[in-house]
Amino acid sequence: MVSKNLTAAFLLFTTFLFISGSTSAVHSSPRLNATTKDLDFIRTSCNVTQYPDICFKSLAGYASTVHESPARLTKLSVDVAITKAKSTVEFLSKLSRSAPEVKDCVSYVRDAIDSMRDCLPILRNISRGGDVAAPAPSAAAPPSSEVFRWQMDDVLTYMTAATTYEETCTDEYEDEEGKLKTIVCDRVNKEKLFSSIALSLANSLANNGPSPRD
Repeated sequence: MVSKNLTAAFLLFTTFLFISGSTSAVHSSPRLNATTKDLDFIRTSCNVTQYPDICFKSLAGYASTVHESPARLTKLSVDVAITKAKSTVEFLSKLSRSAPEVKDCVSYVRDAIDSMRDCLPILRNISRGGDVAAPAPSAAAPPSSEVFRWQMDDVLTYMTAATTYEETCTDEYEDEEGKLKTIVCDRVNKEKLFSSIALSLANSLANNGPSPRD
């Protein structure tokens, strides 16, 4: 059972931290040298997600780096999701000092981070036009499009695992009540928005393929 003995002062403090973090989590000012075309690409790409506004606000600041590259945009969305997850681990770790049962949730979010990190070298190489773990050149070597599908299968597997870990954390509180449940679930659910965005963009990349400049 979730402990009901947390002090009101500590709950108030952690709630304030959550609200503060949530307020800043979805805002990102576009870089001054980003073109309208760059920003439009991110806005259009974000329409495939469940949270297009949050997606755009969190990624618009990277518009000048993305340059209409679906692979770079997907990698950056994973970077953002990892950053949010690391912040959640820090938040929940502090909370676990007074509520030890939260440690399981911390472990799940850390596992989610590890899964998301596994995506990064694959997406980085795709964005550079490289083939991750591609066979040595030979007459029997698969075409690059097939290698791309293998790579994206791995990315989708890692990202799906990450979202599953996050959901496992909140599922543990399904039958609980109280402020601790609210604080933990609200925090992790906020984080899950960014993992969901990254997974949606990865799905879009897998279905549509990298752009010519990738």
